Amino acid sequence: MREFSPAFQEELEALMRWRRDVRRFRSDPVDEALLAEAFGAFSLAPSVGLSEPWRLVRVESDAARTAAYKNFEAANAKALGGYSGDKAKTYAGLKLSGMKEAPVQLAVFSDEETQKGAGLGRQTMPEMLRYSVVSALMLVWLALRARGLGLGWVSILDPKQLARDLDVPQDWTLVAYLCIGWPEDSGETPELETLGWEDRADELEILQR
Repeated sequence: MREFSPAFQEELEALMRWRRDVRRFRSDPVDEALLAEAFGAFSLAPSVGLSEPWRLVRVESDAARTAAYKNFEAANAKALGGYSGDKAKTYAGLKLSGMKEAPVQLAVFSDEETQKGAGLGRQTMPEMLRYSVVSALMLVWLALRARGLGLGWVSILDPKQLARDLDVPQDWTLVAYLCIGWPEDSGETPELETLGWEDRADELEILQR
């Protein structure tokens, strides 16, 4: 059985702490070979029934990026309208995407009709396909951070509009819009904590039934 040293365990915990969502990027380009190395984590990721339902779209053209950013602006304005008082003021001051700066941007979809895996494990819980994509993305996130790269997950979007703008198959469901690049800073504390939006729980509550 493989054993990992205490030093490795400490480094792994440090990596998980440094995994934080990045929204402030330098404009420096990302070497494609380095990116390919990190994306190799997809081949190690778990997926329900070994379905590997993740589908990646590289968002590179000016037209595609403009459409994605306009989508974000509209969704963000709508979200702001749902807050009031101090919370609205704090929300308005948050930087919630790195879409203007990040050199690499990806839309990640779940193929809801994939035949791979023959439906194993998802007949009663079809959402397991999307959960599988999320699990894979977490491994890729850590792989990127281990190489010094940052990732920002943009969730303030109209997913159906983005799918139309990117002209993907109708049975693909958006799971994530990712901004990837070199972080401006190396702090470990997420900006939402720094700006007082929310605090982390001190301990994990495990319910017993």
